[in-house]
Amino acid sequence: MEHELKEFIKKCDIAIRLEDFDSLMNYYTDDAILVIKPGMIARGKEEIKSAFIKIAKYFNNSLIPTQGEMIILEAGDTALVISQTLLVSDKNGSEYSMDRRATYVFKKSRQGEWLCAIDNSYGTDLINE
Repeated sequence: MEHELKEFIKKCDIAIRLEDFDSLMNYYTDDAILVIKPGMIARGKEEIKSAFIKIAKYFNNSLIPTQGEMIILEAGDTALVISQTLLVSDKNGSEYSMDRRATYVFKKSRQGEWLCAIDNSYGTDLINE
């Protein structure tokens, strides 16, 4: 049986592709962080939403994220997801890799829903920056 976070992440990818950033914010904790690019982090839903709008524009409003192989390590109300994240866009010459080894941290809410607390599509590549 597949872990429920795989379906959750798929919903997030669809919201990004559709640029439905209001719905996307429902999948984040209030104090979440998003690694926009190495050295640049958005904090909280307002900054994350603004960052996704700018990211969409950077990719000519054509960004399609998908997940490849995924490992989920769960302990209580916390889960670490290590995922092959693939980005497709009609933008030529992005300075960032479109095939990433992402790391995501999820927390379970009091209602039992998973929410993303740390969204780092660059994974351990941040160490190299």
